Amino acid sequence: MSETLTLHAAFAGHVAAALDALETAGTLPTGLARGNVTVEPPRDASHGDLATNAAMVLAKPAKTNPRALAEAIAGELAKVPEVTAAEIAGPGFINLRLAPGVWLDELRAIARLGADYGRSTIGAGMRVNVEYVSANPTGPMHMGHCRGAVVGDALASLLEFAGHKVIREYYVNDAGAQVQVLARSVHLRYREALGEDIGEIPSGLYPGDYLVPVGRALAGEFGDMYVAAPEHDWLALFQTRAVAAMMDMIRADLALLDIRHEVFSSEAALHATGKLEEAESWLRAHDLVYDGELEAPKGKTIEDWEPVALPLFRSTRFGDDQDRPIKKSDGSWTYFGADLAYHFEKARSADALVDIWGADHAGTVKRIKAAVAAMTGADGKATPFEIKLVQMVQLLKGGEPFKMSKRSGNFVTLADVVEMVGKDVVRFTMLTRKPEAQMDFDFDKVVEASKENPVFYVQYAHARVRSTLRKGAAEGFASSDAALGRLGDEELDLIRLAGQFPRLVEAASAAREPHRVAFFLHDLAAAFHAYWNLGNDRTDKRFIVAGDPELTGARLFLAEQVGQLVRNGLALLGVEAVEEM
Repeated sequence: MSETLTLHAAFAGHVAAALDALETAGTLPTGLARGNVTVEPPRDASHGDLATNAAMVLAKPAKTNPRALAEAIAGELAKVPEVTAAEIAGPGFINLRLAPGVWLDELRAIARLGADYGRSTIGAGMRVNVEYVSANPTGPMHMGHCRGAVVGDALASLLEFAGHKVIREYYVNDAGAQVQVLARSVHLRYREALGEDIGEIPSGLYPGDYLVPVGRALAGEFGDMYVAAPEHDWLALFQTRAVAAMMDMIRADLALLDIRHEVFSSEAALHATGKLEEAESWLRAHDLVYDGELEAPKGKTIEDWEPVALPLFRSTRFGDDQDRPIKKSDGSWTYFGADLAYHFEKARSADALVDIWGADHAGTVKRIKAAVAAMTGADGKATPFEIKLVQMVQLLKGGEPFKMSKRSGNFVTLADVVEMVGKDVVRFTMLTRKPEAQMDFDFDKVVEASKENPVFYVQYAHARVRSTLRKGAAEGFASSDAALGRLGDEELDLIRLAGQFPRLVEAASAAREPHRVAFFLHDLAAAFHAYWNLGNDRTDKRFIVAGDPELTGARLFLAEQVGQLVRNGLALLGVEAVEEM
């Protein structure tokens, strides 16, 4: 088996060779599409090591019986030296049993490749733009932003590990009403810094104390120049300074989680450089935008409705329920219009796009996907574009909702949470559930030293590995692959699970689902702890067997590679692998 191929890829090659042989023999017609043929572990481990659906997929186009085709394919696969049995299940699935040596070689591959085990070339250098966080620059990061930030960052790392070129992007929404409110809020703090008693923060402005330093900096720079000046004299200046200060704060908050973006795209810059008008012209030229009237809102009487001609994007062509305006009646751009131009721009420098959004934006998914499909598909091949929705996080302590932060004014900040429980706990916990599922973050449970806490459970597995290796070295034992043949069924089961990692990386990157890595690590940790516990009652099952350096060396080698896999997986998630606990 080639060192450059994963075990699954190597056996996919064997299946392909078997199909080629059947084509040559005339059993199969030539030219059948094989894109849906898979090689993967069977759902029930007792059925074997690998399974293929080749007969099920190809029987219909080949106009033959699936089970008869399965028998022919199984006959070819039985000729592969590493296959000890090729068995047909149900209507035509083929289960393969592999010689133990295959798995022992895979264990050696983990040792040989180390931190690169699982790395893939499946991405083939495809440029993927992953846009995540993109919180409005109006204050510090809160835990609603945190989950999307971790999911996006872990996805970017996963895609890179799978052979993609990744652009990590943050879209700064620095145009529109919310940043004007920010500027007015800062102006209030500016006046406060100059000695004015501003009283209670008026409703509609941002109340957080985080704006106090921004006001002080402006007071130090400009004195009382803008205290009584009309708003149009200072609004743009204060807006620019406030956004810059907020983005510095946001970058610092993200750095607490080791999250750093390579590209920060400004909505205001899109407006200033005419990119929105450029996008509109392109869309009109391709008959994707027209001037029309919106339908009357549901529930309104005809007297309440005054139709207005607006530029509308033809989103109904792409599955939306109505065409959408890209501008308002006053000529300003809608959020959708600006977002459309932004995606039009970034699609020019990427082969695929992935956006990580909060679940509260679910209503706009269909229309922006329609827009991107339209804009990038003019040549008949649209840029692949996916939107991953992330649900909010409910913060608990002692089973009760956690109180709000004074600094932010109305929410718990990311910095507060990282200070309380640490970066690794936050990052791993955010990936212990699918992003579209609701999540409770209980401050007591995420630091609990029990198997019910997945963060602890996985990190404890790595700490146990390192402790075992240190103990073995202290007693004169060394990790060695010389006697791996002495490993038994329990050890082979652990190796079989470990050997799924390369396939897991490819599947998780293709699905854009980094949480699969966290799930895998939990399963691996559970299997390792279960094997470890065998030694509590049976001394012959312990990693260190007194008087048997050969078997001890083999088991230490196994433990060492499990530790390597935990480190590889945690690295993708941006989590440290601890040495001791």
